[in-house]
Amino acid sequence: MAASLGIGLAGCHSAPKLTAQEQEGKHLYQVRCAHCHEDNDLALKKVPPDLHGVFDHKTLPSGIPATDAAVRQNVLTGRGLMPGFAGRFDDAQMAALLAYLHTGLR
Repeated sequence: MAASLGIGLAGCHSAPKLTAQEQEGKHLYQVRCAHCHEDNDLALKKVPPDLHGVFDHKTLPSGIPATDAAVRQNVLTGRGLMPGFAGRFDDAQMAALLAYLHTGLR
């Protein structure tokens, strides 16, 4: 009984599982975003902002409001040194990416 109770309690402290949409967003983030925003494997002199918890703040690193519309526009049209990715995300993929960003990047 104690062993099964311990397993049950351990499950309470684990992060909630990602939905299918969030999983798709995670995949898109990993293949299209993380190489700059996490790994900086392009050796950019100005390191792109960390996007972990991006929606936990009222504003984005650029100072504009942290809204889905603002993030969508930044991704699609670019901002500052970030290039635009218009045509590389369809509406469903953009929704998935936003859903994943809302998880705080778990």
